[in-house]
Amino acid sequence: MQLLKLSETVNFMKLRVPAMILSTVLILASIFSLATNSLNWGLDFTGGTLIEVGYEQAADLGEIRSSLAANDFPDAVVQNFGSSTDVLIRIAPREGVKAVTIGDQVIDILQQADSSVEKRRIEFVGPNVGEELTEQGGLAMLVALICILIYVAARFEWRFALGSVSALIHDVLLTLGLFSFLQLEFDLTVLAAVLAVIGYSLNDTIVVSDRIRENFRKIRKGEPVEIINISLTQTLNRTIITSLTTVLVLLALFFKGGALIHGFATALLFGVVVGTYSSIYIASSVALALGISKEDLMPPQVEKEGEDLDAMP
Repeated sequence: MQLLKLSETVNFMKLRVPAMILSTVLILASIFSLATNSLNWGLDFTGGTLIEVGYEQAADLGEIRSSLAANDFPDAVVQNFGSSTDVLIRIAPREGVKAVTIGDQVIDILQQADSSVEKRRIEFVGPNVGEELTEQGGLAMLVALICILIYVAARFEWRFALGSVSALIHDVLLTLGLFSFLQLEFDLTVLAAVLAVIGYSLNDTIVVSDRIRENFRKIRKGEPVEIINISLTQTLNRTIITSLTTVLVLLALFFKGGALIHGFATALLFGVVVGTYSSIYIASSVALALGISKEDLMPPQVEKEGEDLDAMP
């Protein structure tokens, strides 16, 4: 299936310098925002109070959120837990207020609206657990990038490896910068989305890199810029179809998935866009700037057994 029937090669690399300037500006802006605003860490990373309650009938999560917001708990995270009658409520820690007190206040608010509400448990997630999750999340991204660097270097060529990792760092920084600039809540679901963005971007980059290597070996005459443009044009339809189908699913999650999954969908929507862009203008441009050539991608010649003896007079 082809959405675009291109008779000529698209000169993508013509815009590589403006694209690199734009990316540099956006990366610096993201780093500045992260340094000044930081991230709006969710309860998973800051700690807080967990309250589980039970209803006789299916709970109206929207009504629960409204009741809590009207009683000085606007930051409460409300979700179903196991079934439609079980509800889990997460409250950020409050200075000078014990977790048990917060839990009792929430139970009282809910029982005023519905006397059948049953308290199941009240737990406190300490800030040490949040710090540990933060460290483990950052370590997971770092290990993923290092493993990708090693894999792509072994699978293709070190210039492609540096290009791929540069594209992934670009995507992660811009996604984190978006959440920092807009002060969107950053929780474990958003962290999972960032890791998914790394996988999506890498997949797109690997497809493009494989086609570039194939064309370098197949096209005997042609400059590296020309061959990269040909490769990007050949993979354009595949890139558009993959991105569109992914975006359609994410739009459904964004608009219909509810408040709990809103951050996840936002991170992935933005990540798909920048991931598609980076696979074209970051990974390929970095490899080109590092001097990728036909000789670098040709398979090594293997000497046949007895070849030296046949060459002797």
